[in-house]
Amino acid sequence: MAKKVSKDYFGLSWIVSLILAIIPVTSWLCGAITRFQEGKIVAGILRLVLGWNIIWILDIVFMIVNHRIMRLLNV
Repeated sequence: MAKKVSKDYFGLSWIVSLILAIIPVTSWLCGAITRFQEGKIVAGILRLVLGWNIIWILDIVFMIVNHRIMRLLNV
């Protein structure tokens, strides 16, 4: 069976997600909303508080390498 891989940022393609990750404000909002949609409340709150600095840079790197945003906390 093939494992279903969810795409980040509302199921958009990774190139669109990469463009959204490059823009700081959209990366901050989309990252938090994505984590809340996954049911990860604590991770969503942390993204709202800390998502504008180092997490933004790491999201860009992870989006290029893994085609997914960084999952720092899986709670």
